[in-house]
Amino acid sequence: MNFEISRKPQEYGKVAVLLGGNSAERDISLMSGEAIFSALIKSGVDAVKVDPKDGLINQLIDKSIERVFIALHGREGEDGVVQGCLQSMGIPYTGSNVVSAAMSMDKLISKRLWKQMGIPTAHFSSVEKGQKFTEIEARRLFAKLGPVLFVKPVKEGSSVGMSKVSDEKSLVEGVRLAHQYDNQALVETFTSGKEYTVSILRGKALPSISMETPRDFYDYEAKYQSNQTKYFCPSGLSDDDETVLQRLALKAFGALGCSGWGRVDFIRDGEFGEFLILEANTVPGMTMTSLVPKAAKAVGLGFEQLVLNILETSFDVR
Repeated sequence: MNFEISRKPQEYGKVAVLLGGNSAERDISLMSGEAIFSALIKSGVDAVKVDPKDGLINQLIDKSIERVFIALHGREGEDGVVQGCLQSMGIPYTGSNVVSAAMSMDKLISKRLWKQMGIPTAHFSSVEKGQKFTEIEARRLFAKLGPVLFVKPVKEGSSVGMSKVSDEKSLVEGVRLAHQYDNQALVETFTSGKEYTVSILRGKALPSISMETPRDFYDYEAKYQSNQTKYFCPSGLSDDDETVLQRLALKAFGALGCSGWGRVDFIRDGEFGEFLILEANTVPGMTMTSLVPKAAKAVGLGFEQLVLNILETSFDVR
C-alpha cells in the first residue's frame, strides 16, 4: 500500500487538534489528541490544541486556524455537530462529512441501512426513553432476539453504557443504564465469537485485527484499562476470509457515505460463521496503542506518517 505524503509541513497552515470536548469519551479523546498533536509537531506542522469545552468558535478565530484535525470521540465530535460548525466557518477538517458522521454515530440508523443492503448484522430492536419497559416487555424481547442480549446507548462509543444480559431484571437495568447516556437503547442478539476490526485509510482497508480478552466481553475496561487484552495483527484469518472482511468493511463504510479514515468493527458468528457488523467509527482512538495505529504499523506506516495521512483527508472534496 502506498501512503506517501508529498505535501510540505507548511502547506497545512495553522492546524487545530480538537480534543477533549464534553462527551462521555472525553478522557480517551484527550489521550488521542495529545498523541496526534505530538506527532504533528514532530513532523514540523504548525499545530495547536483546542478543547471545545472552552468555547470552540472563538478559539478557532482567535488562533487563526486554517485546518482542523478532529480527535473528538462521541457526541459533538463524531455525530456531525462539530463537522457542521467547521463547514459553516469554511474550515477544512479531517474525516467524514456532516451527514455520514451523524449516520455512523447512530447505531440504529446504521444497522437499519446495513440490513437493507444485505450486510450481515445481529438481530436488534430498540427501546425509547420514557417508553414503558418492564420485565414483561423484557420477556418479549428475549423471545424475539434470543437468550442472551447486548444493550447499548444508540449514540455512544467506547462501550460506554453497555451491558450483557440474560434475564428480564438485568435487561430492564441495562436499558435504564443505556438511557442515562441516550434517549434510545439498542438491544441486539448476543453473538458468541471472536471480534475483529478493520481500519480504513484514504479508501483502503488495512489488515484486520482480532481481539481476545479474559473479560465477559470487549468492554471499556478491556479496551482501555486491562493489560490482559491481546491483539493480533495479522488477525489469523485465511486470505479468503481476510478479503471478505475487508470488502465488507469498505462496503459498510461507503454505505454510510463515510470517507477519509475510520474503523469498522465486526464479530464472527462462531469459529467459521459469517462476519456480523457491529458499528462504524469515524473518529476512532488514536493513542499510541489504539487499533488504527496497530493496523497501520502492519503495512509499514509509523504513527507520524499515519497522522499526516489522516490530515491529508482534510483536502478531500465533500
